[in-house]
Amino acid sequence: MGFTYARLGVSRREKGPWKVVRLLVDTGASYSMLPRRVLDQLGVRPRSRMSFRLADGRKVARDVAFVWTRYGKDVIPTRVIVGEPGDAALLGVVTLEELGLRIDPKTQRLRKVKVHLLVPVMSGLF
Repeated sequence: MGFTYARLGVSRREKGPWKVVRLLVDTGASYSMLPRRVLDQLGVRPRSRMSFRLADGRKVARDVAFVWTRYGKDVIPTRVIVGEPGDAALLGVVTLEELGLRIDPKTQRLRKVKVHLLVPVMSGLF
């Protein structure tokens, strides 16, 4: 198995202007992470700061911002981590799901989800 990368359009506004960013698809990461310099170029400002646990167990704090992302014809707003120098540019699970994407296990490429999961509330169970 290799790595999967995707090119996503990123903007401060729904209608653009767009900057295309190459991201490593990381199904182990909740949120996407974009380099601070890219967000600065777009005029995106952090909204808050959150703590995160890295794969090696360390905790780090990072700024968080909201951006518009575009993949093909789909355009959605999403929360992203503001990456610091040395951080990888990642496409996380939240953004993947918001865009209706999944990784095809055979080709390791992004594909549109054909059927979305919906759990109906059944009387008496919840």
